[in-house]
Amino acid sequence: MTMKMYHLDQAAQSLVLKALQRDPESLSQAYKMRMAVAYGLERFWGETLRLNGPKATYWQETWNELVEILAEAGLALPNDRPSDVEGIKKMAGKLWAIPVEKQRIAIAVLTQLCDSLVWWTQRYKGSR
Repeated sequence: MTMKMYHLDQAAQSLVLKALQRDPESLSQAYKMRMAVAYGLERFWGETLRLNGPKATYWQETWNELVEILAEAGLALPNDRPSDVEGIKKMAGKLWAIPVEKQRIAIAVLTQLCDSLVWWTQRYKGSR
């Protein structure tokens, strides 16, 4: 078995730089993302629905990046963008239907991605 690098740190840096360029005030969302990981995939994903503007974009881009990273690792994570209550229920159901072992893997990767977001945020917070 060979080790494969998934470049979480580079992905996080790219996400933080895009957020910084779009709206420096949205950078504080990295800390909220890191805290939200503990509540599960469906709640993390749900924040993309609750927020608006640059903050929502930052959360959505982070979710999209997680989906891509996990796909590269062979773990399919749903990425629906529902516009109604039924769609939200279906997406949450898909996330809850992921086997526990795969949920743990996804949450571990999301944790590391968010840790990197926080690290890069601390480096760039004062930059413009």
